[in-house]
Amino acid sequence: MLSLIVSNDTIIMKPPYTITSEILSLVSAISQKIGEANAKYIVRQNPKLRKQNKIKTIHSTLGIEGNTLTEKQITALIENKRVAGPEKDIKEVINALTVYKDLKSFRYSSEKDFLKAHKLLMTGLIEKPGTYRTRGVGIVKGSQVAHIAPPHHNVKFLMRDLFAYLKSEADSSLIKSCVFHYEMEFIHPFIDGNGRMGRLWQTLILMNEFPLFEFLPFETLIAKNQKEYYRALSASDKEGSSTKFITFMLKIIDESLSLLLENGTRKLNESERLELFLEHHTNSFTRKDYLKHHSDISSATASRDLKYGVAQKLILMIGDKKTAIYKKKK
Repeated sequence: MLSLIVSNDTIIMKPPYTITSEILSLVSAISQKIGEANAKYIVRQNPKLRKQNKIKTIHSTLGIEGNTLTEKQITALIENKRVAGPEKDIKEVINALTVYKDLKSFRYSSEKDFLKAHKLLMTGLIEKPGTYRTRGVGIVKGSQVAHIAPPHHNVKFLMRDLFAYLKSEADSSLIKSCVFHYEMEFIHPFIDGNGRMGRLWQTLILMNEFPLFEFLPFETLIAKNQKEYYRALSASDKEGSSTKFITFMLKIIDESLSLLLENGTRKLNESERLELFLEHHTNSFTRKDYLKHHSDISSATASRDLKYGVAQKLILMIGDKKTAIYKKKK
């Protein structure tokens, strides 16, 4: 049953769910791991890890929907190489790359941006992408109807209420992101693309408070636990509450953060250090500037990095070794 909450003197319909002790425990564990990851600058300091995680995210979220392209093929598409595969699958990946590349440009609380993202994701795949459905839909699993979505004439009002909840001060981003994911799946506002939009928008909601979620591929664990994912959605449908889905998704996020902490602690190599530095320094710079950015390396290591960059034609060196000025090669 829907409950009412008051936010900024506005009465808002709150989706039904219960904050259990297990959910509170998971939120606490996740918050601690986010703090640890931020303290170690794991994702921000590793451009290679960021790229790998984005590829994993796209591969997993589309794989859940039946896309057959591999991570290697997605990497090739990023590098503008020719890829052999089903035309529909290639189009899905190209669309997803466009959306995830500019993910920060979308406002998580904007229904207009939500529709814009769907249009980008589904252009060339369905008719009228970026618009809510105008007919009834049901989700079939095997030979059984697993879910009958609300009537199409209710979609606009249900989504309006869901975005109003999203803008409210009720609960943390961790919980609200899970609630939005479930409720959007339940409403099923589009003819197709609902699953990938639910996962995309949960990422965006989390990014608003915790930037590292831009590069945390929790979709990989959803793909590996796909049966449990759909089971959690189904259980919440039967109970008329998103509590079980919230619990499932928080466990997925918690495990994803654990994997990030395990895999992201290795030291960067010269190529990765240079790539990271050049992301933030487009003008000329000195070895002293490089050392200031990478304060954990020695002068000798900095010199080797810069020598490597010159040899790989990533940067230009002007002057002699001691007073040299470097420029990023265009």
